[in-house]
Amino acid sequence: MIVAELPDIASSLAYIRSLGKPTVAQLLDEASTRARPLIQPRCGVGGHEAMRALLTGLQATAAPDIATVTVDSHTRLLRFDSVRAALAADPASLNGYPLINHGWRLGRELNEAVAAPIQLRHGSPDARQLFAVSIASGFTSFEGGGIGYNVPYAKDVPITASLRSWQEIDRIAGEITAAGVTVDRELFGTLTGVLMPPSICLATTLLEAVLAAAQGVRCLSISYPQGGHPWQDLAALRAITTLAAHYLADRPEVRVHTVLHQFMGVFPADRDRAVELIIYGGLIAARGRAAKVITKSPAEASGIPTMAENAVGMVAARFGTGPSFDWFELDEEAITREQSAIEREVRELIDPVLDAPDPIDSIGRAFADGRLDVPFPASRFVRGEVISCRDGQGAIRFARFGNLPFGARTRRANDERLDRPASSPIDSAGLVRDVEYFARPADPDPLRWMRPTAGVRTC
Repeated sequence: MIVAELPDIASSLAYIRSLGKPTVAQLLDEASTRARPLIQPRCGVGGHEAMRALLTGLQATAAPDIATVTVDSHTRLLRFDSVRAALAADPASLNGYPLINHGWRLGRELNEAVAAPIQLRHGSPDARQLFAVSIASGFTSFEGGGIGYNVPYAKDVPITASLRSWQEIDRIAGEITAAGVTVDRELFGTLTGVLMPPSICLATTLLEAVLAAAQGVRCLSISYPQGGHPWQDLAALRAITTLAAHYLADRPEVRVHTVLHQFMGVFPADRDRAVELIIYGGLIAARGRAAKVITKSPAEASGIPTMAENAVGMVAARFGTGPSFDWFELDEEAITREQSAIEREVRELIDPVLDAPDPIDSIGRAFADGRLDVPFPASRFVRGEVISCRDGQGAIRFARFGNLPFGARTRRANDERLDRPASSPIDSAGLVRDVEYFARPADPDPLRWMRPTAGVRTC
């Protein structure tokens, strides 16, 4: 434990009120009444002055609605000695801002430097110290959960352990909300971000949502990673609203917001294609009625973006959310068909888990048995027997079901859309091609769905 003495909660809430800026939850509530999503970048660097310059530079050049402080990977795994050594030798070697080592006073300095409220993003399976410093810094949104911030990032942390540590975070977030400042808790549905079947993304976040709401959280943002196929992505965003209303029916006081993470797969190295992909993500966020879109930059293929590259990504995403593409027609029949399939899969995944008296133990057993599973996980507590792929139109399907408890109807529907049984041999070259979707010159044009000549297209 390296956290220095923190102000008490009452003092931190007084500080938040003194800032004179809206909370993230307030902005999300406002966004739900308009047709355009909030814009938020990813950003985080090691040095304090560099982080401050990054935030103020983005504010001046692209005016994000919500600012981001992304934490480094050493802090994520509580390796504070490694952070200390990196800060002494070369802060730029860190891939994010080490908030705990810098401390809450410098966190407040970042907060006071920008007009937008700040969200902390990090990837930590045990984020209790981070949450405490984040609140003391006046940040009003905190991302993560016991599944989404464990499975993709940690090898040796049991699922039940991370869920119980996040239960403590949600309890305190609920107490802060009850005291008058609503903390937005965003759930990281992107998981590994690579070929993620929508139902797995939604199932894990909905389980986290049920647990968080039980602890008093009143503002939940459920995020989904853009897969690349418009009707499937729009269906998934709509399904968040429908499924949240079902699973949180006994919590009418909870506000649920949808968040789109722009394409998380391999990005095109060609700058023009990268910008097109970002514009496309903005369009999907707007037409999917997302409250917020997390943007990418045209430099994704080459490394961590500069401030200028990040700003270009935000401007491109904002253009995609604007009226220039209002002519874009939706294939409502295809979207409805995809949404029905996603919702059925989600229910079959999580209904048996939620029937147990202790949902945390039940979730842990489900992962151990493979009844919950994630493709390509980092965690050894997840089987990783599920394999995903793309169908002929680019939508993400199951190539291997593993031990997921899908019924015969669900499996048959997947196979029909895939044009082959999920038990068919897996082509490794095809799997690489599916992972690298959009990345190469011969791959699909990101804007092909957005051309006026494309019209309505059915999968």
